[in-house]
Amino acid sequence: MREKLHFGRYDYAGYFAFIVYAMCSLAIPLVLVSMGKSLNFPLDKGGMAAGGLLHLFRSIALFASLLLCGMIGGRLGKRRTMGIAMLLIGTGVFLCSMSPVYSLLIPFLLVAGFGEGICEGMATPFVQDLHADAPERYVNIAHSMWSVGIFFCVIIAGTLLSIGVSWRIILAICGLLGIPSALLFLWKETPAGKYPESGHRDNPADIWRYSVAIAKNGRFWTFCRGMSLGAGAEFCLPFWAAAYLELTFHASAMVAGSGTAAVAAGMFAGRAGFGFFARKAYLKHILLACSIGTIPFVLLLATLKPELFPSQWVMFATLLAILFICGVGISPFWPTLQVYGVEQLPELDSTMLYIYFSAMGVPGCGFFTWIMGVVGDRFGLRGAYLMMPVTLIAYALIIFAEGWLFPRKAPCPAETTSRS
Repeated sequence: MREKLHFGRYDYAGYFAFIVYAMCSLAIPLVLVSMGKSLNFPLDKGGMAAGGLLHLFRSIALFASLLLCGMIGGRLGKRRTMGIAMLLIGTGVFLCSMSPVYSLLIPFLLVAGFGEGICEGMATPFVQDLHADAPERYVNIAHSMWSVGIFFCVIIAGTLLSIGVSWRIILAICGLLGIPSALLFLWKETPAGKYPESGHRDNPADIWRYSVAIAKNGRFWTFCRGMSLGAGAEFCLPFWAAAYLELTFHASAMVAGSGTAAVAAGMFAGRAGFGFFARKAYLKHILLACSIGTIPFVLLLATLKPELFPSQWVMFATLLAILFICGVGISPFWPTLQVYGVEQLPELDSTMLYIYFSAMGVPGCGFFTWIMGVVGDRFGLRGAYLMMPVTLIAYALIIFAEGWLFPRKAPCPAETTSRS
């Protein structure tokens, strides 16, 4: 029987950070239709590529900060680094709410993206340090809070948009939540020692040595390809869900937001479930089953048409149910693959592995989000969603072949460089 889960103050700090990170991350796509009309890039008149471009620039900043956050965390410690990251996220999104033109959104999103990259890279090893004995459980639960943030954001934002509240107010609220989230990390708990933060600080030479060892490992790059594909599938589904329902099925802002909420609820159910019941020996099986099992539901989502349903109520209930199932299916792509990769590469530094896996996932998010916007401009979002099954098949093939193309080499104790 599995040991009972135990949570402390910094667990809750990490969970709240995931919630705020998700709300700030998804607030932009949720208000994208309203923002496009206000800032002169309407999505229904050729503005989808411009909308996708916002996240592409955000991803560039996210990727850059991911490459640097190992060095930042090594000097400042993970706790303080997480606090600074939440301040940057909140500030960037709040500034977006004040933007008078489209062009200013890009530098403001670069600020938010830089903070998101640090949070993305540090949050998982932050949780791992708290629970080094069973990271596969606590990491999945922590990442499920990202879905909680999405759920609350889309429900609240969808309701506010439907009653005429400006998108600027919604972004401002999300941005201001970064302040209490940052304080939970920066306000050090007493007595000292509740967070296992070592007094040792890695210098740039240590970080470089860890990085070179990782870059020379062939299996690492196999996991990176999987991370990029999985992240693209995982992020594109909730990013475009609201716009898909609004533009293709003529849903109201509230119903469209409920579509993203359904994906988030499914991701929460999947990640929380895997967090409670996952076993290290079955992580690969979970990833394969979820990637293959999600394909028919994504195909169904992309091919359904309004005329096939007897009423709007039945249509939206069916679409929300499919989105929920898809959310469960994509839920382990990011956290479970990270834990699986770290478990399979014990000879490498675990903190830097988590960071670089996230760094490889971020371009997948930005690239596939932008490509879906480009395809959506040409063929509609229905055609854009047909890209997802191809991505899922490629992801499943990589996970299936991993371990055979690059057989595992058992490290001797002297080779192990992982930090606690």
